[in-house]
Amino acid sequence: MSEIPACPKCKGANAYPSDELWICTECFHEWNPNDEKESEGSDKILDSNGNELQSGDTIIIIKDLPVKGAPKAIKLGTKVKNIRLVESSNGHNIDCKIDGFGAMSIKSEFVRKA
Repeated sequence: MSEIPACPKCKGANAYPSDELWICTECFHEWNPNDEKESEGSDKILDSNGNELQSGDTIIIIKDLPVKGAPKAIKLGTKVKNIRLVESSNGHNIDCKIDGFGAMSIKSEFVRKA
């Protein structure tokens, strides 16, 4: 029996073959293990509208975000300049400084590109 490849999207070890493709049972991502181009493109970070984000971009918060230990939330419509993209195991893939809050980590699903 051949070795089961890890899913390039969620890194899950549970996958099954379907013709030439492999299908992940955890995130249902389909990929061809012989196709290397897909693994290069999987590192893109997208905003809530599907636009690709880059370090140095300006973003806008699309939802009130509560902050642990802070008396108030980050309000909808807050503009954040000069973001930095990072890889994180907890899903917070944007590091930035927000006026009135300081350094923060935010998930890209709660922002849109300005």
